[in-house]
Amino acid sequence: MEELARRAREGDQAALDGLLRRIQPDVLRRCARFLPYRQDAEEACQDALLRVARNIGSFKGNSLFTTWLYTVVSNSARQTYRSMKRRSAEMPTEADRIPHQRDPRTTSVIAGSRIDLLEALDRLEQERPNLVAPLVLRDLCQMDYNEIAEELELALGTVKSRIHEGRKHVRKSLTVS
Repeated sequence: MEELARRAREGDQAALDGLLRRIQPDVLRRCARFLPYRQDAEEACQDALLRVARNIGSFKGNSLFTTWLYTVVSNSARQTYRSMKRRSAEMPTEADRIPHQRDPRTTSVIAGSRIDLLEALDRLEQERPNLVAPLVLRDLCQMDYNEIAEELELALGTVKSRIHEGRKHVRKSLTVS
């Protein structure tokens, strides 16, 4: 995969096409970790693949391609969630028009916990934006500390500290909810 990414970064369209086909299942699976509903994860996946195609030139190659990819995926999934949230606020849904419609947070523990986590990450982004990327890369993308430090160009101790602080803030948001 690293060779495909290098060739794609250098402008090889066939390599980019091959890379996108190869990473698509993993990107979808990772988006599904963020978003509780398959169609939302698919939307985020398409956005992430488009971002990879458009921004492959910004992949420096100093770290593994997957490290760079996980950052793109997490940003796409969170952006998809924000845009869905905005759209739902602007347009009433059938659930808003029908009284006593179940809230998906109470219908599915998994869906509810993911939505609550995305809400907590949005609050964290507003309060302490520098804590979000390390936390997401560690806890949702399951990258190791060294990879995160390399990707974000931060000292290892800084990464560990930001993850610790981010977890405290998110934990507090989740217990208050």
